[in-house]
Amino acid sequence: MGREIERKFRVKGTEWRIGQGIKYRQGYLSTVRERTVRVRRAGEKAYLTMKGVNVGAMRSEYEYEISVQDADEMLDQLCQRPLVEKRRYRVEYAGLTWEIDEFTGENEGLVVAEVELTSEELEVQQPPWVGQEVTGDPRYFNANLVAHPYRTWSDDTGEAGAATT
Repeated sequence: MGREIERKFRVKGTEWRIGQGIKYRQGYLSTVRERTVRVRRAGEKAYLTMKGVNVGAMRSEYEYEISVQDADEMLDQLCQRPLVEKRRYRVEYAGLTWEIDEFTGENEGLVVAEVELTSEELEVQQPPWVGQEVTGDPRYFNANLVAHPYRTWSDDTGEAGAATT
């Protein structure tokens, strides 16, 4: 069985930004709680990914490369709206690869860092630009950013970050 173990954090500042990053465009064919089915175009590659329910920082994941043409057609014709658009940067820190997603479109203003782990117990040394951990917060799941884009979030202080699912 495919598995993904990752922790997710808000990002502070711009010290992490190096290079141009890779443009991502992704959409969802299914976003029910029990499973998500995602189509993703990442630069000149494309993938179809199925993910199960999160249990802490872990969930089942199956990913398959597909043609860019098929991905573009599914993104344009079949996926829920809005699409999730972002630029992804990869930064090495303390032996781990951090993926920083700087969202655009309906989720502009949101910047999140993820780190994939081999074990949930692995000690993670956090870079100075890492802020609040949001691993278990469903608002930050990319699939939920379709139904509740970051631009619509608000809380008692008027700051982004309090959408309901």
